[in-house]
Amino acid sequence: METRHLRYFVAVAEERHFGRAAARLHMAQPPLSQQIKQLEERLGTRLLSRSTRKVELTAAGELLLERGRRILEDLDSLESDVAQVGAGVRGVLRVGFTGSATYRLMPQIVREAKEKVPGLLLNVQGEMLTPQLVAALEDHSLDVAVLRPPVRSAGLELKFLKHDELVVALPDDSPWAESGILSLEQLAGEPFVSYPMDSAVTGIFLDACRKTGFFPRIVQEAKETSTLLSFVAAGAGMALIPATTRTFAIRGTVFRPLRDAPVVDLAVAWRADDRSPLLANFISLLDSVSQPAKDLNQ
Repeated sequence: METRHLRYFVAVAEERHFGRAAARLHMAQPPLSQQIKQLEERLGTRLLSRSTRKVELTAAGELLLERGRRILEDLDSLESDVAQVGAGVRGVLRVGFTGSATYRLMPQIVREAKEKVPGLLLNVQGEMLTPQLVAALEDHSLDVAVLRPPVRSAGLELKFLKHDELVVALPDDSPWAESGILSLEQLAGEPFVSYPMDSAVTGIFLDACRKTGFFPRIVQEAKETSTLLSFVAAGAGMALIPATTRTFAIRGTVFRPLRDAPVVDLAVAWRADDRSPLLANFISLLDSVSQPAKDLNQ
């Protein structure tokens, strides 16, 4: 059975009149009658009872009308869905976010995607470290990731989004909490809470401390920013975190700027061989939500 035969039959069955059905289909009546006859011959059964006044459906015709409508609706829906996926405006994208981007950038991206690409469904994984994100991209469990460079993988492409300064997170009862701008030299003897050693932020933090002339005393590590700040609030130590993370404030913590603060970059990464239109549309969304560096501390 050809799709055109099904469409012709449904039109006649719904109109109960060959003339009206032919007008609806923008064709002449005799060819339409011929097409319906061919369909009946192919199926080996009568579908319509014809008279000079009206057209009635046989039991077989009733069944074909019911099932045929659903088939045509599914075909129309399939055509639309395939076209939208091909244009990159419909589909599922698995997106990973590094810890600090989870709190500020991720909600902006979700809102932007909902407004501009309503057919895009984001499967989001947050609070991930850059090494985890890179591994997930390489093993195809993520399609795209917002992470902190550097990234050492020949199979990935990166696009810089913005940079962020590190600030000091302190327990609110710390003597340093009353200070204005702090320096790393002042904090040399203090206990620190940090992300794990393979974190991009920790690498930048350690490098800044070495350049200042000391190695920090790290007393606790935490993968998630929320856990790290909870340790700070509990008095375990202080932490250097991206300034954007201040939007995720926890009672018992305060934030102070650093003099000559180390800078951490934020970038979007994806597999170099992934040329899907959906991915390209997502990356273009990041252009509109990315903010200048001066806005990051607001």
